[in-house]
Amino acid sequence: MNTPARGTLFLVPVSLGDAAWPSFLPADVQQCAARLQHFVVENARAARAHLKQLDFPGILRDTDIKELPEKADNAALDALLRPALEGRDVGLMSDAGCPAVADPGARLVARAHALGIRVAPMVGPSSILLGLMGSGLNGQSFAFHGYLPVQENERDVHLRALEEESRRLGRTQIFIETPYRNDRMLDALLKVCGGETRLCIACDLSTANEYLVTRSIGAWRKAERPYIAKRPALFLLLAGAA
Repeated sequence: MNTPARGTLFLVPVSLGDAAWPSFLPADVQQCAARLQHFVVENARAARAHLKQLDFPGILRDTDIKELPEKADNAALDALLRPALEGRDVGLMSDAGCPAVADPGARLVARAHALGIRVAPMVGPSSILLGLMGSGLNGQSFAFHGYLPVQENERDVHLRALEEESRRLGRTQIFIETPYRNDRMLDALLKVCGGETRLCIACDLSTANEYLVTRSIGAWRKAERPYIAKRPALFLLLAGAA
């Protein structure tokens, strides 16, 4: 018996948060997403909203949309990839931005490679890259650290270490925080970091409410604070002279 040709796992980016923003995906990416009938997603409700935003032509209740479990073994991942193993294409979608970047979808992508399934990343908004592009900080050497420790002492130690590494290597350090703790993170940065260290705060990127400003820590201490509470935000810092 001949084994059917494998399908493709398409990594489909979605909006970073503003449903009214019309042009966050190229037309060919939207067309590809519109023809898919099988999706693995972080959250089914959010995925349906994104598909509506893409003018998905199918009936959503009849579309195969499965959530990626928080903890999935190889057997569970294989079940999610079964359509691709049987020759049908599958779309992977995150809640926001690009799948598999700071996102649990990376586990599914790794399993697709192990099973010989073609993986096709598609063009779309990534807050990490958009923030780096717009920051004016070093785009030749950078690191994304995800979430920093929640406990104040651990967080401050971590920030000092990131600043020292940035100063030593000339590296832009990028990290995020849970939106309701954004103000506390800014307080910590203004307290811990040196006055010459540059800090970029990037919120709601690629949306109508986008905010992206880079200043030295010294200048941030004197400036009017931006409203960042409860907004998706990215923090980027680079130690050393501009």
